[in-house]
Amino acid sequence: MKPVPHATSLRRAPVQRRSAERLTRILDACADLLDEVGYDALSTRAVAQRAGVPIGSVYRFFGNKRQMADALAQRNLERYSARVTERLRETGDGGWRVAMDAVLDEYLEMKRTAPGFSLVDFGNQIPVGARHSEPNHRVADRLAELLSGYLDREPDEELSRVFLIAVETADTLVHLAFRVAPEGDPKIIEEMREMLRAYLSRVLD
Repeated sequence: MKPVPHATSLRRAPVQRRSAERLTRILDACADLLDEVGYDALSTRAVAQRAGVPIGSVYRFFGNKRQMADALAQRNLERYSARVTERLRETGDGGWRVAMDAVLDEYLEMKRTAPGFSLVDFGNQIPVGARHSEPNHRVADRLAELLSGYLDREPDEELSRVFLIAVETADTLVHLAFRVAPEGDPKIIEEMREMLRAYLSRVLD
């Protein structure tokens, strides 16, 4: 069974396989419609129709489209974390530069291929309230957790700050790269890699 979004983004977490599969269809439909019509035109009724479920099934999980989009963002983060983990397992002990390439490459691949990701990614378009819950903080905390073992270093305040700055920088430059070219301008992406390597080397070398 695929992982479901964190319970805080749901009115009711699925318990049975059938319910979990229905939730997956709802989020898949939400992602497809985000690409087709955008967030402003997104509606719970359209999602229900696309997913082939009664509108009540959508409201069983979500009170409104913002909660649905936030759940999609959380699912994106879980899938991204799984992709990075698998990539690091395949590359073995290649050092932090290899790890950084894995983190960036998997993000770029999702940016290019994952439905709805260009609008929602990890929640950038959704106001989530408290500062510690902001999307880039969530991503930075997750990366610190994933990479601490790979880097043989326990997460601490300095590492968390470094990852947050790196994530904020990469987020801005990735958005620039995809504004310049539909698949991401390769020259901007390469400049970003060099910038991140130079910054991270101060702490990780």
